[in-house]
Amino acid sequence: MPGMGSGLSDNNSTIVSAFRTSLLHQGLLALAILAILLLIWNVIRANQIRALSKAASSEGEPASPAIEDRPALGPEPTARRLLRIAFGLIWVLDGALQAQSAMPLGMIPQTVQPTALASPTWVQHLVNVGGTIWNNHPIQAASAAVWIQIGIGLWLLVAPRGLWSRLGGGASVLWGLIVWVFGESFGGIFAHGASWLFGTPGAALFYCAAGVIIALPERHFASPRLGRIVLAVTGTYFVGMAVLEAWPGRGFWQGTSQHSTALGAVTAMTRSMAATPQPRTTASWVSSFASFDASHGYAVNLFVVVSLAAIGLGLLSGRPAPTRLGVGAAALMCVADWVLVQDFGFFGGVGTDPNSMIPMLFVITGGYMAMLRPGPAADTPSLAAAGPTTIGVLRRRATQPGFLLRALGAIGAVAIVILGAVPMAFASVNPNADPILAQATDGTPNAVNSPAPGFQLVDQFGKPVSLASLGGKVVALTFLDPVCTSDCPLIAQEFRESDNSLGTAARQVVFVAVVSNPVYRSVSATQAFDRTEGMAGLKNWLYLTGSVASLEKTWNEYGIEVAVIGAGSMIAHSDLAYIIDARGHTRYILDSDPGSGTQATKSSFANVLTSSIDHVLPSS
Repeated sequence: MPGMGSGLSDNNSTIVSAFRTSLLHQGLLALAILAILLLIWNVIRANQIRALSKAASSEGEPASPAIEDRPALGPEPTARRLLRIAFGLIWVLDGALQAQSAMPLGMIPQTVQPTALASPTWVQHLVNVGGTIWNNHPIQAASAAVWIQIGIGLWLLVAPRGLWSRLGGGASVLWGLIVWVFGESFGGIFAHGASWLFGTPGAALFYCAAGVIIALPERHFASPRLGRIVLAVTGTYFVGMAVLEAWPGRGFWQGTSQHSTALGAVTAMTRSMAATPQPRTTASWVSSFASFDASHGYAVNLFVVVSLAAIGLGLLSGRPAPTRLGVGAAALMCVADWVLVQDFGFFGGVGTDPNSMIPMLFVITGGYMAMLRPGPAADTPSLAAAGPTTIGVLRRRATQPGFLLRALGAIGAVAIVILGAVPMAFASVNPNADPILAQATDGTPNAVNSPAPGFQLVDQFGKPVSLASLGGKVVALTFLDPVCTSDCPLIAQEFRESDNSLGTAARQVVFVAVVSNPVYRSVSATQAFDRTEGMAGLKNWLYLTGSVASLEKTWNEYGIEVAVIGAGSMIAHSDLAYIIDARGHTRYILDSDPGSGTQATKSSFANVLTSSIDHVLPSS
């Protein structure tokens, strides 16, 4: 899939270092935001205490707010509190998992791509949009995922009840949908081999379900109706998953046998999970279950089908006893699958969450509590229908230290979300890959300051050109084979892209290539290359050639190794680029080898080239 891999190792030191530095800087900014908000709270609280002291002194009463001044607000519904705290903690955990060093380069190929490749083409194309953005800007994307998820988690945990808390639920829904579509490929529901055991319909969808429930006004928790709806939906889902699990020909009814070496779907999945880097104890649990399923695949799947169907019917019953049994059985099945099949979900260095079983279990439990223990009938009073007394209650509640602290905490959580979202939003509309990718592939440009070797050659039109004749302009110099069909055309396109990026400053720059082929070195060969690669239209582009002796002299002086391979059929040569300032001094030496990465890795060289030129322009 185009755009679905960077071609770099997950633990590339340049990327890992840049990612950690980004997290550190953004983390310090987040702490500064929280410190400022805490200072604001202290100032406001100090002013309130002074005002109370002044009022008490004038009236001869104790300087503490009267009990009757505190707003009456019933306890938070049990189901809502469970979901809010549970998913707040899960979001924080997910954010911490996103901070693993392998995430910038390992997230797409190891986590996103496998599910996308098993899905229909239209899903692959859609997911590839997000994958391309991530691959072009891995540091910004990985950092954004960290702070957005930590911010949403803190928002759910600290926001005061009412609008602030409900907005936190809405944020959970919005980000959950983004993750579900672009990170989980719709939870694999369109993929071959979709199964409840493997996490269908995706963990993020349960984050969305919890967010919807949290975002509801609290009056919806006043009757068992909300709980019954949640349990009915999850019950229908379990029955559907039972049918899917029982469907013939999908590989779930077999393990392995002495007559066949083919692995069943569950055996193959568990064996692959056991191979994930993790503690030896957990790996042994998963390996043992894989061996058991290999020998008893039919019995295992029969148990799963019957259990899922029974749980679904229990949740759909609407009666206390069957529902209670269904919830208990769901808890046992979820935990067993989480440990033995999904292998906890967060091992391996690129695990992004605890997978689907734990979020699913919390949603089911929340629905059961909403049915069993309806919450208070009243919300925080609505301003739309508020009378003078209600307005006074709201104003007094807003001055309470706990409410004020939680409100400022919610503001801080929103700021943390923005801290991750804004840089990623700007990166997503930037089609150029981050220069850090080229640095990770080719190394940081070597900064020097020495006179550049001169040359006497002819351009693609047969006119003499020397380095001295280009004086007064910055020269970007490289070496290209006019009949090459691999690296050289890519490098030429990077030069052309850099020319476009410079805008009006390109008038102060000459982009120069010197022929690196002693066999095909004619002017007609350079002209053919320019036409093929679209370089003929660049006014500041020169493709230089000359006699073998003059070319060899230039190669030697610039450290370019040229070797004829296969009786002249191929030419191997060094891929280097030189940035020469207007005084004729070499200022930067860049490795221009595009490597074996994807377009995201390759196109980032143009940014490095442009940045290097910017640093030596006369106006810089």
